[in-house]
Amino acid sequence: MRIFTVKRESGSSLNHQTTTPVRPRLCRFRHASAFAVLAICTGSASFLTVSAEAQAAAPGSPQALCQPQVIGNRRIPKESVLARLFSHQGDLYDAALVERDFNSLWNTGYFDDIHIERADTPACVQLIVVVREKPTIREINYKGVNAVSQSDILDRFKKAKVPLTVESQYDPTKIKRAEVVLAELLGEHGHQFAVIKTEVKNIPPAAVAITFNVKEGPTVKVGKIEFTGNENLSDRTLRAAMKNLKPIGIPHSIILENLFAKTFDASKLDEDTERVRQAYRERGYFKVIPSEAQSKVRDAGGLNPFTLRPSTGKRADILIPIEEGARYKLGGINFTGNKAVTNLKVLRAQFAQKDGEYFNATKFGEGIKALQKAYGQLGYINFVGQPVPRFDEAKKLIYLDIDIDEGKPFYVSRIEFTGNTITRDKVIRRELLLEEGQIYNSQLWDLSILRLNQLNYFEALKADQDSESRQNADEGTVDLLLKLKEKGKNSIGLNGGISGNSGTFIGLNYETNNFLGLGETLSVQANVGDLSRNLSLGFTEPYLRNKPISLGVQVFTSKYDYNPAKSYGISNSASANLTAAQTSQLTNYNTSTTGLTVSLSEPLRHLFALKGVTRVGVSFALSRSSISTFNDNTRNVFQSLAFRSGVAGQNQLSGIITSVISPSFTFSSLDRGVGPHNGKDFNATFQIAGAGGNVKYIRPVVSYRQFFPMKGLRVSREGHNVLGYRLQFAHIEGFGGEVAPPADRIYTGGEADVRGFDVRSSSPYTFIPNKVEFNLTNPDGTLVPRDPTNPTLGNVQIPLPIYRLVSIGGDTSFTANVEYRIPIANQVTFAFFNDFGMTMDLLPGQLRQNAAGLSTISSPLYGCPTFVNGACFGGKKVEFPLQLNNVPFTNYVPRMSTGAELQVILPIVNAPFRLYYAYNALRLYRDVPQQLAVDDATFRSFFPNSGAGLFSYQQALQYYGANYTLREPRKTFRLSVSTTF
Repeated sequence: MRIFTVKRESGSSLNHQTTTPVRPRLCRFRHASAFAVLAICTGSASFLTVSAEAQAAAPGSPQALCQPQVIGNRRIPKESVLARLFSHQGDLYDAALVERDFNSLWNTGYFDDIHIERADTPACVQLIVVVREKPTIREINYKGVNAVSQSDILDRFKKAKVPLTVESQYDPTKIKRAEVVLAELLGEHGHQFAVIKTEVKNIPPAAVAITFNVKEGPTVKVGKIEFTGNENLSDRTLRAAMKNLKPIGIPHSIILENLFAKTFDASKLDEDTERVRQAYRERGYFKVIPSEAQSKVRDAGGLNPFTLRPSTGKRADILIPIEEGARYKLGGINFTGNKAVTNLKVLRAQFAQKDGEYFNATKFGEGIKALQKAYGQLGYINFVGQPVPRFDEAKKLIYLDIDIDEGKPFYVSRIEFTGNTITRDKVIRRELLLEEGQIYNSQLWDLSILRLNQLNYFEALKADQDSESRQNADEGTVDLLLKLKEKGKNSIGLNGGISGNSGTFIGLNYETNNFLGLGETLSVQANVGDLSRNLSLGFTEPYLRNKPISLGVQVFTSKYDYNPAKSYGISNSASANLTAAQTSQLTNYNTSTTGLTVSLSEPLRHLFALKGVTRVGVSFALSRSSISTFNDNTRNVFQSLAFRSGVAGQNQLSGIITSVISPSFTFSSLDRGVGPHNGKDFNATFQIAGAGGNVKYIRPVVSYRQFFPMKGLRVSREGHNVLGYRLQFAHIEGFGGEVAPPADRIYTGGEADVRGFDVRSSSPYTFIPNKVEFNLTNPDGTLVPRDPTNPTLGNVQIPLPIYRLVSIGGDTSFTANVEYRIPIANQVTFAFFNDFGMTMDLLPGQLRQNAAGLSTISSPLYGCPTFVNGACFGGKKVEFPLQLNNVPFTNYVPRMSTGAELQVILPIVNAPFRLYYAYNALRLYRDVPQQLAVDDATFRSFFPNSGAGLFSYQQALQYYGANYTLREPRKTFRLSVSTTF
């Protein structure tokens, strides 16, 4: 048997051995080719050196190859090794081919050691591949790391492309790279003196455990930050410009600006030095030169003012020398090379700064970006504007000559999509404002992505991350690729929760927002609870007959209990903030409604200047409802107001048919449909009821929202937090001799608008006329019978005209909400909020009573001054006014709540669970004097001139003449499943 061995060990070169009687020479070369090694070691360029016996036997020896054998593999399958070989069974033996086999296996990086041995057999040449796999990493541990979390380390490894993970192959070069990246990460967190030692422990048979032993060393904080050469800008101003290293404190407070030192990060020093330079350039010092920042590490020393103990750790003092130079004003901006846009005024209008003002480099940079964007709308993708400064040193003026290289306009060649496995291409294309063959317009592309985000079919898209453009400079075309990630289109689940309007509720729903991948929406919902029951079926076709017209149809049946006391009693086990007397003053009722709604809307594509999606629409709703009241006050209000012609009393609370036409206008530039982070929207609806039905009213509602990404207290595109606000105006009034239905009047309060108040409790109040039967009572407390000899006839009752206090709702409301939202974790948000609202009656005529209903109160005789044989004599008529009036001090009352809330999106309900605390800085807190229906003398004449009559008169004054106490809560702590805006 003749043996030929090709061998390489990790860290060494190829070993070539033969079976010649001469003592072999072992050659070790790092990173040398096998041919070169053999040539140098043997002094011959021949690859294979064999013995004389082998040469003699060569003519008759077999040269065909057997099936190669693999020895030593554990994790890597034998088939994977054989697949890398160029030598196959049945081929003739070729030494050069064996060399290729060796290199092919070695280049995989899977092995620490490889032997390829040749064994001659009578039948064939046998190649034996002996491998030793690199060990697998079973564990990665970090000891002594406290400044950062393990997830921070893994994120940094991923960002720095360090392929060090469990179950990957061990490679010493990866370990060294990981040590460097880990040291950089610790240095950013103030541990520049960290020492990292890596321990590698073998785990038989072929694995290792890696442990990074870290000594973080002292924390290095930023010490003093000083500047030299700054004569015109103070140290405070320059320190404020340093984003990364400036101390944390209260800005512009002089003595409280430097409360907490930040961790020193040397890698961020150059960035902050550039910010100092920019602070000068924003103020006209164009030629300012900040020299390289100098840092010096020292022991902290001194006394910590917060702990009153000696300060520990290290401090890095920073010194930045500055050469300010002269201060320049903007002399002018000139343009050269502009061919497509020849109107210089249009080009100059992209720059906000005016000539004669001190030059501001930041505003000028924004102007360059605006100029690039303006050219991008004309298809000039490769526009470059190169500013060249000129100086008038005598007048201290700077002129900017912008050399424009427009390139050429590009046309859209192809628009492609990836990731839309369900949504059809045509559904996506119809939302795009760019078409193939059209000149490329960057603004239209951004608006197209915005429109796709508002569909809520896909994960939020970003133009700079999820779209690619491939240019063909020769043909002047650009291909656009949009990378989509679809959301689940079907939603089948259980919903439920607690809210002020609906109480506790539970329900089932099914919804698909992309039915059959065509963009249609189909929804079925059924809810049942303490205060609400509803069933609805809806369908929306966003493109009717392939035209951008949205058609929606919904049928529904519902029942709502508008009972604030019951609502919060459900959620808090008590009537929240309400006494029994106060509960009787609220408008409590329920409605049962069945109806149909049909809506049409169309986008206005030509309003591109608004930089958002604009739609106009109209809807028609037809419903039939009936009302049941829960107390006498509410019943009197609903039966007496003139909201149905020719109908009065109990009859007008049933068979209410409402036919409403609602034209609408909407605009939205929100970056996402749910939980917006940036953008604004505007909604205006004008409802007109009266084209059919038996009620007549108009109701305009206008709402505006805007959201800003925030970084701390500054608006920033990279901001993680969100500042949002909403302004809403609503009004309702009847026409054609009718007032607005009382069920449609405006009531506010609760988590939907001003969340510190009880639901629907923020309302003006009115005195509603009422007729009560008052028992004639003896001074000893016994009732006076109609006939002492016949108790079955009952007691003597005196009809009295009185006014009852009741909340009446408003015809106008204004609501303003502000929130600062701080995302804590996925689906968890903390927010500070301030809510303001006013609900008022601007039109007194909208509280006019129905003449027929009023007659039922005015026609009876009131009082019982004389009682003979079980009958009353001497009663009087009382004329009540046709017009109800607001109770003084309850109409124009502002309400305001300030507080904080924790919001968690529930995975099953898919709605925000909110726990919030609100302090009501503005509220209604007043004693309201009672208003009698008649003067005191007339009221006294209603009672008999007897002891029982006098006693009963005093009782009636106490019951019906006492002041009302209106006390809205000072603070509220509540949970709810709902949203405010």
